[in-house]
Amino acid sequence: MSLESKDIQLARDCEAVQIPSGQVSMLPSGMEVYITQELGGTYTVRTAKGLYQIHGKDGDALGRSPEAATPAEPKHSEQSAPSDFDEKYLWEALRSCFDPEIPVNIVDLGLIYDLRSEMMDAGRRVEVKMTLTAPGCGMGPSIADDAQRKLLMISGVEDASVEIVWDPPWHQSMITPEGRKALGL
Repeated sequence: MSLESKDIQLARDCEAVQIPSGQVSMLPSGMEVYITQELGGTYTVRTAKGLYQIHGKDGDALGRSPEAATPAEPKHSEQSAPSDFDEKYLWEALRSCFDPEIPVNIVDLGLIYDLRSEMMDAGRRVEVKMTLTAPGCGMGPSIADDAQRKLLMISGVEDASVEIVWDPPWHQSMITPEGRKALGL
């Protein structure tokens, strides 16, 4: 959800990813930030030094409840047999991942090129191929890590990999109708 925000002073030092370089930095306690986006369990903040993404586990530094560092309860039954697995849970997880500069999830932005899952001995393995809106975007690893983490939170998923690919090149026509509506296109 996007939100109206105000200037906030960080309550403690916290790790942040600089946008768009992807460089990990430590923002100091007391630094003034302005939350510009709060979606998918991450915060995009503007500071005097630029834009940063702060993960939900550090929400307390922003005066918010921290997101659990361990996987949350899955949205489907823990009792489901592996044969009852529904791929829609994978897509739901990916729809909870956002580019920190764009208030649309990575699925509706058209960034997911391929999603495959297969049953292994210990559980399901998921492989995703995704792209970014721009090849020079340093946020790719952060977005891919977020997608992988959320896939691993699904009951029955034992392994997940998210690979960033560049073929075919992304363009605006790949945005879904829902994404276009959210962006006002």
